[in-house]
Amino acid sequence: MDVAMNVEQIQYNISEACRKAGRKEEEITLIGVTKYVTIERTEEALAAGVHHLGENRLEGFLQKYDAIGEKAKWHFIGSLQSRKVKDMINKIDMLHSLDRKSLAKEINKRAEKPVPCFVQINTSGEASKHGIEPEEALKFIDGLAQYDKIQVVGLMTMAPFVEDEEIIRQTFRRLKMLRDEIEEKHYQHAPCRYLSMGMSNDYQLAIEEGATHIRIGSKLVGQK
Repeated sequence: MDVAMNVEQIQYNISEACRKAGRKEEEITLIGVTKYVTIERTEEALAAGVHHLGENRLEGFLQKYDAIGEKAKWHFIGSLQSRKVKDMINKIDMLHSLDRKSLAKEINKRAEKPVPCFVQINTSGEASKHGIEPEEALKFIDGLAQYDKIQVVGLMTMAPFVEDEEIIRQTFRRLKMLRDEIEEKHYQHAPCRYLSMGMSNDYQLAIEEGATHIRIGSKLVGQK
């Protein structure tokens, strides 16, 4: 597994997707998802220029944070249990999985400063996926105004793992339409500029549909 070569290929693919969509590469933040790999492999990604790292389990995140610390920008991308908030909320740079009021309440209680959060939306309609239903999103985000430690910077979704590109694109388009609707509200607590969508198998499509943050694991660092 040559992480540097993988990064080079991904950067080329990002560039091509941006060219097709008439976008600038600077608009895209590449998050290396290191949840299945060792600290050593994670450090290879850092050395190859990937400074945004994503973890989805508290234990794995804390191990890597202890080893790497603030050399990386840390994104927590997994479902987060309220009882674990206190152990990590002041160490991360962004949370990609805000999906319920009880979690927002706990973050507000534990955070020392405002936390940039993506609200997770289930735009695919799959029962197995976490996230708020799209029709509930406006009401949910409106209700977050009471929490001064929550800053809604954008929306996050996961597309279904299918061959049909149109189904994948529709999942991303729904998120972008919802983001545009929320952005137009000009909420002070929810500027909602960003779209966290696209993983190893569909990040190029996500970029073409407006992604600003892509979360890539296996194509970048492998799976073990």
